[in-house]
Amino acid sequence: MAKSLKEQNRWQIAIVVVVNSLFLYGVVQANAIELDGFRSIFSDAQKLVPVGCAVVIATVLNGILNADAKARLVFLRWYDALPGHRAFSEYASADPRIDLAALTKMQGFVFPVDPRDQNRAWYRIYKTVENEPAVVQVHRDFLLLRDYTGLSALFIVFYGAAGLYAIPSTKISAIHLLLLILQYCVVRQAASHYGIRLVTTVLAQKTATLT
Repeated sequence: MAKSLKEQNRWQIAIVVVVNSLFLYGVVQANAIELDGFRSIFSDAQKLVPVGCAVVIATVLNGILNADAKARLVFLRWYDALPGHRAFSEYASADPRIDLAALTKMQGFVFPVDPRDQNRAWYRIYKTVENEPAVVQVHRDFLLLRDYTGLSALFIVFYGAAGLYAIPSTKISAIHLLLLILQYCVVRQAASHYGIRLVTTVLAQKTATLT
């Protein structure tokens, strides 16, 4: 049985958790060495306990965050967060690959205006082209970055808190926290672009089969 897209992305998500964990650990260790010498690595080992707890908590909560919560973190909307909710009102007309006349003919009526109706109409189209290679690739990329966005938001809370506790220098812990926030902003932006690209690629693939 072929692996699902989320299963294919699992090893990359694991790398994200490991890299962020090692980065926090490295900052704690380097700062301890700078301030107190090598002995502090062992004498202050209790400070590393929150680091280990943060790893477990962030990994578990990534599974608790549902698709709606992750979509809100990516698209910064509480209601109708998915780009499919604006598939026809915003994105279809903005993508030169999409033949609007062919879409109109296929729909047989004026494009829906209500966000939920737009998403339903887009999803019906998606199901007809979901196995197209271009659609599969952009869908996988979106799911990876959506989950990474959810994790990066959790890193701000849990790894940020662990850093404030375990890093002796307030300045260094603040810089670490800012880097976590920057990571979230960059990954969220990329995930948003891939989400919109998924919507438009589906419509473009569908209209290509109609012309």
